[in-house]
Amino acid sequence: MAGDVNAEQDRARRFRDAALPYLDDAYALARYLMRNSADAEDAVQECYLRALRHFDSYRGPAMKPWLLAILRNVCNAEFARRGKQEIAPGSPDDAATAEEVPMWQEPQTSPEAVLLREQDGATIRRLIAELPPAFREAIVLREVNDLSYQEIAAVSGVPVGTVMSRLARARAMLRSAWNAAARPATQTATGTRS
Repeated sequence: MAGDVNAEQDRARRFRDAALPYLDDAYALARYLMRNSADAEDAVQECYLRALRHFDSYRGPAMKPWLLAILRNVCNAEFARRGKQEIAPGSPDDAATAEEVPMWQEPQTSPEAVLLREQDGATIRRLIAELPPAFREAIVLREVNDLSYQEIAAVSGVPVGTVMSRLARARAMLRSAWNAAARPATQTATGTRS
């Protein structure tokens, strides 16, 4: 009996040491997929519960892609359960996320620079959130979670070529949307009207 308890505590400690460093990465992906912080927290919690439950079957050296694949499955299962393809954009949580400033950013010297950085960050988050799901997932896994193409392919269950194609198209869509969003601001600043 005591041996079983010690073995279970050791297993839980090994899981905690291996998985907890990726908690923020899992939440970042869940936030983009679920588009709501409460749902994202629930998805991450379910992901970690499933990962702990199946930790004995984990064999790979890369914990992060394994966790993100589980998280992706949790999010997809939740969408299927709800009978929806995607949560509607413009959820009340979108404004709160747009106002968040990452803790690691150093403060700028001028208030104008801070305002511009916040507006740019909010615009990028909004543009990423507006991407179609497959492209949003690919760009978040690559640019936010810093996964390799092979790791993204494993998480998404698609060939590496598909990952490369999705990333190229997602970047092109973001660039186009960024330019379109910047165009009215430039026209307003210069006094030009269409």
